[in-house]
Amino acid sequence: MDLVIGPLDLPAHVDEALAVQAVAFGLGADEIAVRRQIVLRHMAYPGARALGASAGGNLVGFVYGMPNDRAHWWSTVVEPYLRARGLDDWLDNSFVITELHVHPRYQNRGIGRTLITTITDSAAEPRSILSAIDTDSPARGLYHSLGYVDLARQVLFPSAPKPYAVMGATLPLRRR
Repeated sequence: MDLVIGPLDLPAHVDEALAVQAVAFGLGADEIAVRRQIVLRHMAYPGARALGASAGGNLVGFVYGMPNDRAHWWSTVVEPYLRARGLDDWLDNSFVITELHVHPRYQNRGIGRTLITTITDSAAEPRSILSAIDTDSPARGLYHSLGYVDLARQVLFPSAPKPYAVMGATLPLRRR
């Protein structure tokens, strides 16, 4: 497999990235349209950056994130869940993994692991946080293997059909 992982100009490749996310996450056209605006807004935030994985010139995976800000929507939703467990300090001085998706045909090849470890390796923050659907899934298995622990579970996001887990890890992430 001729795989190249490197910086991704996500605003310029947002439609390609969201096509990967749509297949990986099972999203419809309406959801993708909403997410497109969210991604473009996120990439304008200070410190936001993205990496892509390409095979044969096609984008097959991507990750993006940014230094967390308590004023961002995601933080305002997860903060009460973390505060209830005495863990809301995780919202400070953390790099948040906003999205990580790999096309199903390319999963289980270490691409997601490489994307997340590479983007967090350059983070100035001492820890990373993210949210994932709160089920025993390959994604959560990956995060646990990297050192992420559950900070809060059964987190409900408005309009999300399933509960999420908020996870955190100290950086650098564990290698395997």
